[in-house]
Amino acid sequence: MFRLLLLLPLLLGACATEPPLETRLQPLVGKTEAELVQALGVPSATYEAGGDRFLQYEDQTSTIYPGDPYWGGRYRRFGGPIYSPPLVITRTCAITFALAGQKGGDRRVASFTFRGNGCR
Repeated sequence: MFRLLLLLPLLLGACATEPPLETRLQPLVGKTEAELVQALGVPSATYEAGGDRFLQYEDQTSTIYPGDPYWGGRYRRFGGPIYSPPLVITRTCAITFALAGQKGGDRRVASFTFRGNGCR
């Protein structure tokens, strides 16, 4: 019983998950453009519209899952398995920060949006 009490915090800690993306990006609201670039690096794209500036960061990851073996039908008795083609899954995430402020002054992050199946 004593061992179980010692292992309980470790077991519960293993189930911990990181906070959602929105919670992790929220502290960047109010930062200047220079602070944002310092924290996240150079953006993938920048846009200017209506006096506001938009910085977009993109991330793309691909995972390759190997093909499954198939031994053939009822009459295939000799030789090795036949493999199905590998499966490639691509996940993308695009995060756009809206910076508002004077053109010559300090622009600050006003809001952010994200889209894609890889935003976690």
